[in-house]
Amino acid sequence: MEIWINPACSKCRSALTLLDAEGADYTVRRYLEDVPTEEEIRDVLDRLKLDPWDITRTQEADAKELGMKDWPRDAASRDRWVRALAEHPRLIQRPIITADDGTAVVGRTEEAVRDALSR
Repeated sequence: MEIWINPACSKCRSALTLLDAEGADYTVRRYLEDVPTEEEIRDVLDRLKLDPWDITRTQEADAKELGMKDWPRDAASRDRWVRALAEHPRLIQRPIITADDGTAVVGRTEEAVRDALSR
């Protein structure tokens, strides 16, 4: 199991606390320092069964500067969104937990983290 975190994020810290309390075996990836490639983002999106706009923090300054709220949300625009996430990792929703069964969850709630633990 791997968890993508920003240590400054309270949701990330809560997820780590829960994983520790449950004795989970996991690896931490500080994704702002160890930035995921476009391919890694595509892989996580496949595991999440989501589109890139579903995990984009559109209220961030970078997203506003890029005008992302006006970007099309369709298959033809998917690569543009993925490229933006790779170039501006702060836009990636967090924490993201990749489960051992090949799936992933956005672990913003205790329920989501527990779901990842059960896989």
